[in-house]
Amino acid sequence: MRLVFANSAWVNAAERLILRGGSWKNVGLRVRYGLFFHPAAGPVLVDTGYTPEALSGDRRGLMLRLYGALLKPDLNAEEQVLPVLRRFGLSPDDIRAVIVTHFHADHISGLSLFRNARFIASDAAWGRVKARTRRQNLRHGVFTELFPPDFEARLEGLSAKRGVQTREDVPGGADLFDDGSVIAVDLPGHADGQFGLLFNGLHRPLLYAVDAQWLLTALIENRTPGFPATLIAEEAAAIEPTSAMLRRFLSTGGEVMLCHDPAPTPYDLAPEVS
Repeated sequence: MRLVFANSAWVNAAERLILRGGSWKNVGLRVRYGLFFHPAAGPVLVDTGYTPEALSGDRRGLMLRLYGALLKPDLNAEEQVLPVLRRFGLSPDDIRAVIVTHFHADHISGLSLFRNARFIASDAAWGRVKARTRRQNLRHGVFTELFPPDFEARLEGLSAKRGVQTREDVPGGADLFDDGSVIAVDLPGHADGQFGLLFNGLHRPLLYAVDAQWLLTALIENRTPGFPATLIAEEAAAIEPTSAMLRRFLSTGGEVMLCHDPAPTPYDLAPEVS
C-alpha cells in the first residue's frame, strides 16, 4: 500500500511552548495530511491539512478569522490538497473516503472539497459536537462552519467498525477497512476523539500519531510541554499515558510519525522536479 504525506502549511511556534526546557527560538511546524492507496477503497485521504477555506473562506465566523490572524499559517501552495491530488492524476471527486483524525481546523478545513467522500471519524466525538453550543465548541477548538452541511449523512463512525488487537504494545483499535491494514488507535489528550492510524502493511509498522505531541523530540525524550500548552489540551492528564504507549511502540521496532514535527520523513512527498 502506497502512503505519502504532504505539508499543507507552515506554522511558527516558540520552541519552549512545544518542548519542555526548549528555547524561545521559533520552530517552523509542518501541517501534514496523508494520502494512501488502498486496494479496495482506492485513494484515501488522512485529514486535509490547512486549506484556504480556513483562512480566507466566506463562511468563516469572527473567531475563525481571529484564529487565523493569531496563528498566521503560511500555506504551502505546491502541497495543498488539490495540487497534490493532480500530481497523482486524481480529482476531488476521485476521493471516496477521508479519515478525519479529529475535528481541529488544521485537519478538517478542506472537507467541503470532497463531495463524493464518506468521512471516517469518531461518531462519539461528533455526537458531543452536536450537543454543544457554538461557543462551547469554540472552547474545544472546533469551528463548526468548516463541516460540510451533510457531514453527518456521510459520517462512517468508528463505533461501527470491527474492534481488533494487533500488537501487545498498542491498545486495540478499529479495523477501518476490515482487512487489518489500517487500524484506528485511540490517542486521548490533545483533542476530543483524536485517534491515530496504525499501518501494518509497510516494511516497518508505522503509527501516525497525529497531534499526540508537536515534536518527536518531546515524545522520545519525555519532554512534554507543560503550562501554557496544557491549556489547549482536551484532557491534559491523558497526554503522558498516550506518550508512554508511543514510546513502547518505538522501543519494540515500530515507527511513529507526527503531524507537526518539522523533520522530513521517508513518507513525506518529494518536491516536484521542474
